[in-house]
Amino acid sequence: MALQDLVQQTVTGLGYELVEIERSAGGLLRVTIDLPWAPGQEQFVNVEDCEKVTRQLQYALEVEGVDYKRLEVSSPGLDRPLRNERDFERFAGELVDITLKAPVGAAGAGQVSANRKKFRGQLSRAESGSWQLVWSDAPEPKPGQKVSRKREPAPLQAIGFSLDELKEARLAPVVDFKGRKPRQTGET
Repeated sequence: MALQDLVQQTVTGLGYELVEIERSAGGLLRVTIDLPWAPGQEQFVNVEDCEKVTRQLQYALEVEGVDYKRLEVSSPGLDRPLRNERDFERFAGELVDITLKAPVGAAGAGQVSANRKKFRGQLSRAESGSWQLVWSDAPEPKPGQKVSRKREPAPLQAIGFSLDELKEARLAPVVDFKGRKPRQTGET
């Protein structure tokens, strides 16, 4: 049995979702798991979940004779990769980093500079059924800096894309130690 199939079968059999599997130099086998998602319900993987999957995977890998030195099972983390349509539906409205396979051309791109591949913005569903990212290129004010209410906000920009055009997509890690939600793009 192939390693991918073995891990997939073991993880889903325990009621989890396989996000990523990675083999590194030195014999490290890294498995990333998550809890299945249903709209309106947000659950997170905890240490006990990782421990449960680790124990079962150790047994399954030993039975199949898979060669590895160290097994690491973890949650997707703050910068979780977005791989399929379901991931995009789950995280619509969140701040996301995307990298396109091909750079944006100057023609028809509006204010987006030519040859740009990387973008960070708020993910949303486009009217055409594909996806779009909305962002502002205005610099974030420094902590404690006063911003005039008379100052006009920078214009919002948007780029539409399909999942086939993506090289990589991840949640943008937003860490806030003050307990406040980050300000969304376009709010004043």
